[in-house]
Amino acid sequence: MTECYIRVAEDENEEPMEIPSEEDGTVLLSTVAAQFPGACGLRYRSPVSQCMRGVRLVEGVLHAPESDWSNLVYVVNYPKDNKRKMDEMDAASAVKIKRGVQKTSDLIVLGLPWKTSEQDLKDYFSTFGDVIMVQVKRDAKTGNSKGFGFVRFTDYETQVKAMSQRHMIDGRWCDCKLPNSKAGPDEPMRSRKVFVGRCTEDMAADELRQFFMQYGEVTDVFIPKPFRAFAFVTFELNEHLSCCFFLYGYNLFCVGHSVCPHI
Repeated sequence: MTECYIRVAEDENEEPMEIPSEEDGTVLLSTVAAQFPGACGLRYRSPVSQCMRGVRLVEGVLHAPESDWSNLVYVVNYPKDNKRKMDEMDAASAVKIKRGVQKTSDLIVLGLPWKTSEQDLKDYFSTFGDVIMVQVKRDAKTGNSKGFGFVRFTDYETQVKAMSQRHMIDGRWCDCKLPNSKAGPDEPMRSRKVFVGRCTEDMAADELRQFFMQYGEVTDVFIPKPFRAFAFVTFELNEHLSCCFFLYGYNLFCVGHSVCPHI
């Protein structure tokens, strides 16, 4: 008997695939499993009784019903446990594909205490979900923290959750946001802190407070010690951050929150 092809499908309602038979007209189970991983046999619907019938399997070889495969469509059999596992794997894959549409990004964490280490940062944010990466930015010469760092999560939902609130890390409030982000209409107006660079060593907290008070109520001014040429200023209301654009004229470089349309 010459080689022929039989029609095999994973389900009766699906489009079948043609599987080659052996020269003696039998079909190897391994040939079926190569196209349908986990397959343990074949079945078909009898044209006479309309009932499902199993194909004879002997030592890994499938034998044609009544020595003729005819033009029937044969359906793949799976072990019940394996089939359930495959369905679960397919469902998990579908979730991963759906989540993959929205990829996670590196988030900047502002206002970190100087003592906070990368392990401290990871331990804190791991309470929200799986963390891929953490980094505390440090001075290249001294190795001291610069007061900010970065974190990245595995899941987008975890990222959104972390960005939706402020964080108390090692006794200090910190903000977690997308670097250089522009706020969308649905993004919460949560961060009120701006980073001020190019500060001179003779600047005092009261001087910075008085200067920024012209743009709104200032609730906190933080100058790191030892001095590192920058400071953090926190406003009572978010909308005051949009005034940061005018600070360029004062030899200050201010990178603030995403609500500011000028940065």
